[in-house]
Amino acid sequence: MLQNNKILITGGAGFIGSNVANELAEDNTVTVVDNGYLGIKENLSDEVDFRDQSVLASGLPTDVDIVFHLAALSSYARYEDELTKGTRVNVEGFVNVVDQAREDGCETVVYASTSSLYDSETGSDSGQQSVTVNTGYEASKLAREQYAEYFANHYDMNVAGVRLSSAYQSYDDHDEHKKTYANILAQFVDDIAHGRSPALYGDGRQTRDFTHVTDVVRGLIAAAEHQLTGVYDLGTGRPVSFNELVELIAESLDRDIQPEYIQNPIPDNVQINNTVTGHQKIRSQTGWKPEVRLEEELEQMCSQYKPLKQ
Repeated sequence: MLQNNKILITGGAGFIGSNVANELAEDNTVTVVDNGYLGIKENLSDEVDFRDQSVLASGLPTDVDIVFHLAALSSYARYEDELTKGTRVNVEGFVNVVDQAREDGCETVVYASTSSLYDSETGSDSGQQSVTVNTGYEASKLAREQYAEYFANHYDMNVAGVRLSSAYQSYDDHDEHKKTYANILAQFVDDIAHGRSPALYGDGRQTRDFTHVTDVVRGLIAAAEHQLTGVYDLGTGRPVSFNELVELIAESLDRDIQPEYIQNPIPDNVQINNTVTGHQKIRSQTGWKPEVRLEEELEQMCSQYKPLKQ
């Protein structure tokens, strides 16, 4: 575990960022930069130094040992509606943060990329699957990976990109305020617990690799600890369909609720039907592997709602 380091986390008041910040704040000096796009200060422990700043700003607190760059405009719909803004935040913001950190002597950066680049391919690992860009969001994340390679090669920095899968946790203060932008698994649990039919696009057979946020946090920290460079997948390697997910939740909550199937608003050439990401590469270099089983965590997530069942 990282100890006695000065650490900056951008987007650090959001879902994943706040979990990283709170985990590291016990043994390190942690500063968070977040402009409130989806994060809130209340997600953070008192030990974390919160700064209400944009990643596009000058004078960022980059005099640190390690940067976790998690800030991004991440919604497909929002990105397409605000393409220029999204590109500035996701690409220029990344370059701005890393360059300021470089100038301040920081040599280790870990940043969030996305498994959406795999375009429905399954079963492989970073560097072995082909990547495809169908959206502005995916283009920005691929550009981020290429700029990371530039910083690593030109300035001899340790810059590791982590292609995250579908991170989840319970519907609490980290995610509840995000409403429709909260992680989909928590939304489904909340819907079914309150007697609402969860809405599934198409036939519900599309799959995702649901990875618990505690595993994601451990993976990000492992990449920093081992000063990795390159791109790494961070997933369980297990595809779960939305239909299966709804069945598991309904069974755990003892609810007889069927999903509502609706037309997918995302164009067919953009929609990713099946994603599953491995972890062979990061495991071989750090020893990281997923530890949280979906069924066990679902049972825990559903348990807080069971008093609702009469």
